[in-house]
Amino acid sequence: MDRYTTEFAFELRTCRWAERAWPPDESASDDHAVVVARQLGTKRRRWDTIVLECDPEALRERAKFGSERLDSDLLHVVRNAPAEWTYYRDCLPHPGYPWRYVREAIHRADDRGILETRKNGNRIEIRRKWPYPDDWVRRIVAIENKPDLDASAARALGSQLEYDVAVGLADEVWVATRRTGDLVERALFEDLPVEAGILALEPETLAAEVAWFPRSLAVDDPGTRILERPDGGRRDGSAARFEYVDPDAKRATRLEIAERAYERGWRSFADTMRPDCRHFELRSRDGLQLEPYCAAKGRSQTAAECAGGCADFEPEPPVWRTRDWPIEGGPGKRCKRLLEDRRRRHRPGLQQ
Repeated sequence: MDRYTTEFAFELRTCRWAERAWPPDESASDDHAVVVARQLGTKRRRWDTIVLECDPEALRERAKFGSERLDSDLLHVVRNAPAEWTYYRDCLPHPGYPWRYVREAIHRADDRGILETRKNGNRIEIRRKWPYPDDWVRRIVAIENKPDLDASAARALGSQLEYDVAVGLADEVWVATRRTGDLVERALFEDLPVEAGILALEPETLAAEVAWFPRSLAVDDPGTRILERPDGGRRDGSAARFEYVDPDAKRATRLEIAERAYERGWRSFADTMRPDCRHFELRSRDGLQLEPYCAAKGRSQTAAECAGGCADFEPEPPVWRTRDWPIEGGPGKRCKRLLEDRRRRHRPGLQQ
């Protein structure tokens, strides 16, 4: 039985392939580190898989700020913090919102140990501990996973990819689909933007080939956000409504996406599943990738199935959580720690 018929299972294999084999172009430079995350994006767009191509040394510098993401408020503080003690209003650019939120961010940064603060009378002075490496991310690559690219899936995917190409938040956009073995992959016949790459992946063996190379998108230029499309059918010639996206706003959003990807990783699927269920297991066929498995269903479950409303859900017996001293939790906690350890190993510079 094929284990990777669902989009969720195929997505996990795509992430594992990206960690092992990115970039797919053999002629491309390999002097970079790769960070892979899944299911994140912006308010208007969520991607299945995100690949960050990072500068290895700058990535280690980023690790000094911890494994948790830096949100926009924290980024505003740590990126502009001076090397010498300075009143925070004299060294930080005006954020465009009340200063009290900046003070809250300063205290959060101090609590996390990524910024130094002191009181000088009634004034809060700040000093950076390390310079934030703005160049730790070289490129952002977005991948949509469609193991079975039928007509309806292709239509929905086409509009999503058109949005990605128009906005230009990612440097490249790809579609990963199951390899058919045909002389010409069926995905090439679908109505997809020519700027999007197509990857034909065999999920069992992680063998992949590029059916169509993507074009690099203009991430430093203004983007175009499509707000409304004509809905009068094929003969509707009315114009779509759109707005421009400022390059500075794009750069800020790209950095926030990278920070979230750095924190989350793709092994975070247990955070949205129920590892505290007695039927939840982690299994591996190749000894390398751990995948969720439901003993009650007798197969790998999807994230949507493994939720609080599952009819097969049974909490772990309390005795499972008290076998060790000090108490470390049951098998569910152990699964989450194991995935977290593997996630940390792919963040160079973090303490193990």
